[in-house]
Amino acid sequence: MFGSTFSPSQAYSRISVDTSVIGADPHKLIELLYQGADDLLIAVDTALRNNDIATKGESITRVIRIVDEGLKAALNPQGGEISANLEQLYDYILRRLLEANRTNDRVIVAEVRSLLQELHSAWKAIGPAARKADGYRS
Repeated sequence: MFGSTFSPSQAYSRISVDTSVIGADPHKLIELLYQGADDLLIAVDTALRNNDIATKGESITRVIRIVDEGLKAALNPQGGEISANLEQLYDYILRRLLEANRTNDRVIVAEVRSLLQELHSAWKAIGPAARKADGYRS
């Protein structure tokens, strides 16, 4: 009745993520958000292939929260054109996720995943310079 629904591998994965977050600098936290969104989009695609609508809905909801409450919320309002463009892109991604949820469209999920992977790659590429500018160790 009170048992966990997590497998041992899920529990280990959760501990690993929790430990990563605790020791992360601000740049690394954004990297973790991108990685979490990617992992969840893989789960969405798998759920759609398996016609597992409950898992699809839960996973898309979590991606939406990562994008809206994590990535978009972390944007600097004084970030100029780059910040404004990212905000528009995140809004587009959110609309596409809602559409994918409504239509069960794997093509849209792949599109969103590709966009977030490109942003993630760019974010990782600027990591060393950003950490140095902020005074964090790489």
